[in-house]
Amino acid sequence: MEKKQAEELKEKLFHKKENGWNAKTPEEKQAIFDYAKGYMNYMNQSKTEREIIINSKKIAEENGFEDIENCKSLKPGDKVYYNNRGKSMYLAIIGTKPIEEGVNIIGSHADSPRLDLKPNPLYEDSEFAYFKTHYYGGIKKYQWTAIPLAIHGVIVKTNGETISINIGENEDDPIFTITDLLPHLAQEQMKKKLADGIEGEDLNLLIGSIPFDADVSEKVKLNMLAILHEKYGITEKDLLSSEIELVPAMPCKSMGFDHSMIAGYGQDDKICVYTSLTALMNIENPEKTAICLISDKEEIGSMGNTGMESHVFDYFMSEILNKLGNNQANLLEKVYCKSKMLSADVDAGLDPIYASVSEKNNASYLGRGVGLNKYTGIRGKSGASDANAEFVAEVRRIFETNDIRYQIAELGKVDLGGGGTIAYILANKGMEVIDCGVPVLSMHAPYEVTSKLDLYEAYRAYKAFWKNA
Repeated sequence: MEKKQAEELKEKLFHKKENGWNAKTPEEKQAIFDYAKGYMNYMNQSKTEREIIINSKKIAEENGFEDIENCKSLKPGDKVYYNNRGKSMYLAIIGTKPIEEGVNIIGSHADSPRLDLKPNPLYEDSEFAYFKTHYYGGIKKYQWTAIPLAIHGVIVKTNGETISINIGENEDDPIFTITDLLPHLAQEQMKKKLADGIEGEDLNLLIGSIPFDADVSEKVKLNMLAILHEKYGITEKDLLSSEIELVPAMPCKSMGFDHSMIAGYGQDDKICVYTSLTALMNIENPEKTAICLISDKEEIGSMGNTGMESHVFDYFMSEILNKLGNNQANLLEKVYCKSKMLSADVDAGLDPIYASVSEKNNASYLGRGVGLNKYTGIRGKSGASDANAEFVAEVRRIFETNDIRYQIAELGKVDLGGGGTIAYILANKGMEVIDCGVPVLSMHAPYEVTSKLDLYEAYRAYKAFWKNA
């Protein structure tokens, strides 16, 4: 065979993996950058799961969605949502086909690794006032020292009053930090393993140092409580019924001389929340009912009544069936078994600096489009939801027909570890599921990196799935 023929055969048979930017026109690049501006604005207003739900609900209502609790009946084209305790949310557009034929779901999660305040957080030591914390999700503890931190959350009084807290984001706000040891005195610390260099109990937030002007004990602590009481009307005891989170006080911004990337906190998995939510807002009269899930607690196992393991989503689906007027025994299970889902969660992008943890032929690359993971799990696929080949082929068909950049990968080398998503929870209900999200660098760090191209391709991919699955 001549070289030319061999090259033609290679062109026909090889799976080409190319940088997605190469094929984008100037107009398409501008659309990508414009979409990213909306995403970064959303991220800067939505650093916690509660803020995600507040802002997502606002977007939904502006686009004609109603609380399903206020609807007596439903018909094709209706747009409804259910707000689960302000920390998770389910949205649906009723399809023209009978719901017995199944629904199409895209599900993401709003929670991200962070630091939470302990129930009794405030103490004084050596004339400094601190908040004690308990980290949430998988973090590298040393990454959370010596960076600016903001305080977000709610305090609920026994009389039912809820006080929202957001300190450290505005220009005039103070910020907070967790101190680290100077290198001159850190010889013993630096002999420790990286995981042990900072102890969890030492992740204490420095919040003040001026003593109260009175001859009492714990003067600095008293001054902090006096400030909080004056501003919010609370006492130390009110912190017992609070949910206060510490997040990086750094904005989500364009990154790189070419503005091709985005750096920001919490992109795992808020990037998939935004892309799926905005995709749903641009769907009209789908054939199959289109459902968008924004779940909570994924980073700690999806447990609790706002996590995906709860039965609240089943309640939402049952309400849809009831208000369509055709609920019957076992119909919910039938709907699930005929449904299809993209578990919208991020993937680990290949980082050339740490390439040794990835198998390059099966890694996701920034700038090559949305990432599909047929399975996740740990080592021997333990705990994985492994998508069926027939469903993978269907998703490929949808993406290729709509000229959507995608890549299929796995999370790191086989024996190094792994991860999980909400995919298995919905697969356990009987539906077809595959993970489909945006590749990320520095995942779970206080500042993560993504590609604007992948962000936009995820939006396009989710929209195409709802229209064509």
